[in-house]
Amino acid sequence: MNPQKLSPPRPTLQRLARFALGLLVGLSPALCAEVPAAVLPTPLYETKPGSFDGLGKWFMGREIAHFMSHQGAMWLEREEREDEEQPTRLLAALQLQPGQTVADIGAGSGYFSWRMARQVGPGGRVFANDIQPEMLALLRTNAALHGVTNLIPVLGRVTQVNLPTNSLDLALLVDVYHECDHPFEIIRSLCESLKPGGRLVLVEYRGEEKWIPIKPLHKMTEAQVRREMALHPLDFVDTLRTLPRQHLITFKKRPQ
Repeated sequence: MNPQKLSPPRPTLQRLARFALGLLVGLSPALCAEVPAAVLPTPLYETKPGSFDGLGKWFMGREIAHFMSHQGAMWLEREEREDEEQPTRLLAALQLQPGQTVADIGAGSGYFSWRMARQVGPGGRVFANDIQPEMLALLRTNAALHGVTNLIPVLGRVTQVNLPTNSLDLALLVDVYHECDHPFEIIRSLCESLKPGGRLVLVEYRGEEKWIPIKPLHKMTEAQVRREMALHPLDFVDTLRTLPRQHLITFKKRPQ
């Protein structure tokens, strides 16, 4: 039997250091215990020369990419997307259920948002989150065109998704996470919005495969995704590799 289940361990210097380090980057005390001091970057972000497609801002050895402006929204709606990425298969893999509350983070024009809204049905809700008001305007138009009424547009911030606490059964980020200006804070915010046991699903172009015709900073390896998610109260579930160009990596929020 594990003796730690019988009585709480005494504080140690390592635990105290972890707690103090967590407070420095804005972690709540409850989450500090989940962040191993050995893997939390210090400083959290680095600024150094990078590529044309990046911010010159680095997180855990990865340069953060520029996000796509609303002026490029038509690329999200391109006709060939089904052939290139098979988003229908992606949505099926999520196994959404009627009545669930889910979020589309970095929803853009709402390509996935209104489709998810149909899957969860009138008893469910989809929060469609984006940091660009112009994207949310396009999203509202798409929702109206498809007769969707259970979709809630939400204007987020670069550090905060602005969603209710412990409300989400699932949060989906499709080709978004690598562009988050403050990736640590965004995932921390999402963890607060997920229900215990709720799923976080990141879909990213596979950085392991050079043939995929996407700029390097707009791809991520599975190892890098898992390394960054290990900073949060999340457990790895599985990786789906059957999409043509992307991997679908699922995590689950630990019970509180």
